[in-house]
Amino acid sequence: MTGRRSHGSLAADRDPRYVGADFDSFLADFARSISEAGGLPVYLPFEATWPEVLRGVDAVVLSGGQDVHPTRWGGDAHVDNTFSGDPRTSYIVYDPARDTHEIALARGAVTAGVPVLGVCRGTQVLDVALGGTLVPHLEDTGVEHLSPAAAPHDGAADHVVRTVEGSLAHALFGASFVTNSWHHQAVAEPGPELVVTGRTPDGVAEIIELPGRPVLGVQWHPEWQVNPGPVFVWLVAEAARAAARPLGVQEGA
Repeated sequence: MTGRRSHGSLAADRDPRYVGADFDSFLADFARSISEAGGLPVYLPFEATWPEVLRGVDAVVLSGGQDVHPTRWGGDAHVDNTFSGDPRTSYIVYDPARDTHEIALARGAVTAGVPVLGVCRGTQVLDVALGGTLVPHLEDTGVEHLSPAAAPHDGAADHVVRTVEGSLAHALFGASFVTNSWHHQAVAEPGPELVVTGRTPDGVAEIIELPGRPVLGVQWHPEWQVNPGPVFVWLVAEAARAAARPLGVQEGA
């Protein structure tokens, strides 16, 4: 699981002798969800780089967080200077180091045949890593994508995702289902090999996948569902299958 790097000044009540030291943070709900599905969670700091790290893990989770810097996907005109600053001291500003780490990890995992799950920002990272573009900001469409609800939450009735028949999404989630939602960006044009297999009624992409491969991106937060969905069980099963194959060998090869 990927995470983020922060400055010690953000840690409340930290011993003042250590305030100047950075720390890495990861969402514990990912670890719990993976463990409950039968997997062993492993945290990946920025120094856990491709290709070395992929020799020691069986799947990769790209976690949520701030916007991917628009220059990464050709959206230079959408750079928002209010999101500029030190990502170690703000949870909303762009983090070029995190972008570099996660995009390389996503590309490397896909190349090596390592299963990938992207969650919220992680779905956008996966899309950008494989050549896609993003919607810089979702306008009001009648479907609430940036929910005011506190996590954990299973989602509001208006946030229904409909899947494409025959897709991995359809097999995992069924024809339609309700999800939680905390995002203001989304996949615009998916990368050349990716397909959108789930959308809300306003057309916003909620699921992307790489057909025939264990690569899935979901725009909601399955780790923050009150009633767990199938995605982590799927991921752990794919990780077990990947572990049985030599690194770089695709399914069926």
